Amino acid sequence: MTTPDEQAERVKALALEAGFSVVRVTRADEPWEAGERLKRFVGEGRHGDMAWMEDTLERRAHPTHMWPDAKSAVVVGLDYGPEHDPLEILDRRDEAAISVYAQNKDYHDVLKKRLKRFAGAFHRETGAEVKVFVDTAPLMEKPLAHKSGLGWQGKHTNLVSRTHGSWLFLGVMLTAAELAPDAPETDHCGSCRACLDICPTNAFPAPYQIDARRCISYLTIENKGPIPLEFRKPMGNRIYGCDDCLAVCPWNKFAQASSEAAFHPREALTGPKLAELATLDDAAFREFFRGSPIKRVGRDRFVRNVLIALGNSDDRALADKAVALLDDPSELVRGAAIWALAQLDRVRFDAEKTQRAGIEASPDVRLEWRSA
Repeated sequence: MTTPDEQAERVKALALEAGFSVVRVTRADEPWEAGERLKRFVGEGRHGDMAWMEDTLERRAHPTHMWPDAKSAVVVGLDYGPEHDPLEILDRRDEAAISVYAQNKDYHDVLKKRLKRFAGAFHRETGAEVKVFVDTAPLMEKPLAHKSGLGWQGKHTNLVSRTHGSWLFLGVMLTAAELAPDAPETDHCGSCRACLDICPTNAFPAPYQIDARRCISYLTIENKGPIPLEFRKPMGNRIYGCDDCLAVCPWNKFAQASSEAAFHPREALTGPKLAELATLDDAAFREFFRGSPIKRVGRDRFVRNVLIALGNSDDRALADKAVALLDDPSELVRGAAIWALAQLDRVRFDAEKTQRAGIEASPDVRLEWRSA
């Protein structure tokens, strides 16, 4: 009969054979503080409109709430390190800044297939029950990764690895098997505040705390309504997610560009022109982002984000793109088009307001005309 140490070594070998970059093991049935931290986060309303987080709060509180028989958690990481500094595009205001993780295939699909292959191999060898999770499930991967020694949660609350910096996708296999755990990772942030200081919307109330309602990733992806006025200018040309706090981390000096072809950026998504993205209708949006995580936000929210970036471009020639969307069926798009036009061409904005504001049916869009 194999020992917990031997089983842990075997499970790590299988994970690496399945193509994961790193793997560590921790107990899944021990007490931890992560559940209480999450309850405070939700209790303070910092989760914003992510109602699913509140709805699944009890299941998220501890791994055994997901599966009472879980004894061990095998945490795997898949490297998606970029070839270039993600912050460089922020100076090219006529181009769209898309978060590194979303520039090619949906990582959920890549990780889930690999996790199933890895977990299946472990189950066949040992007979132990297993369940696999990526971040669409109510399981707290980052605290588990910290506890397993794979990395630590930095002051920006994201995982940091000494070998891969900020650029790891996480997956978890829970198992009823008793596996020898690895030692937790210690915090290596020290006195560094780079991730806190670079945030354009001041989304960190304090080190190791985040208010999602102020985070550009939340605003461009999870937020279903208009972008709050105070965040529109700070968004710059970020139209899907934000990498600032990740990209600035000094530990990235040890990271390397990912060798995973599915995560190499599509040429069409490395600095696409805002003028072209603004013209996408629903069918064109779905086709352009087929297989991409961006597809899940839908065309209207996506074009809303593009229009905010248009308004921040300082390129008056792009005003035509905003005008063309003033009659869009989506009030979310119309409202953002009004703001963009007001930033780019005030004379034209005044002329369009005279013609349109009085006949606009949506209260939210009428408010945009009044406040722009």
